[in-house]
Amino acid sequence: MTDPAADDSTDPAASIAAALAGRLDAALPQTQCTRCGYADCRAYAQAMADEGAAINRCPPGGEEGVQRLAALTGRSPLPLDPACGSEGPRRRAVIDEAGCIGCALCIKACPVDCIVGAPQRMHTVVEALCTGCELCLPACPVDCIEMLVATPGRSGWQAWSAAQAEAARERYQQRRARSAREQAEQAARLAAQARARAARHDA
Repeated sequence: MTDPAADDSTDPAASIAAALAGRLDAALPQTQCTRCGYADCRAYAQAMADEGAAINRCPPGGEEGVQRLAALTGRSPLPLDPACGSEGPRRRAVIDEAGCIGCALCIKACPVDCIVGAPQRMHTVVEALCTGCELCLPACPVDCIEMLVATPGRSGWQAWSAAQAEAARERYQQRRARSAREQAEQAARLAAQARARAARHDA
């Protein structure tokens, strides 16, 4: 029998923390850049709610983002942590067509599926979908990706809208769901192959 005390759904503190994490996640820009030191925006929001992680670790959100997180947590605003980066104009990735070798590593690295292309073919970035996370840069083995300023003179939430953040969140969640499905399908194929080999061996 399950111990009700061990069930988070009956734990008022856990419920409050979960609700706070949801509000904090909604206040983050959803660039999924990992500059905060966490795997994604949701993980950072969870850490702020559960572990008291600092509210000043999101450069894409900028100073206004810190103010939003401070209001939600009841903490005092802090300057952005320089170890996480600095606030600046939103940037977008651009791939040099001549230099691209079609390795597809940038496609795998992009958290919001804004890079399109096929293996051994030139890739391109869908400008309107790029969050400026920069995760494609270290993935490229030939350094053919450049980050260009997309919002000159505007940074933080002045350079990014709530609608854009929500769209980026949806694309990120869709990518994660697809990745999980593909991994499950691959595991099922491998298990089937193992069973077939075992059957042949037994025969």
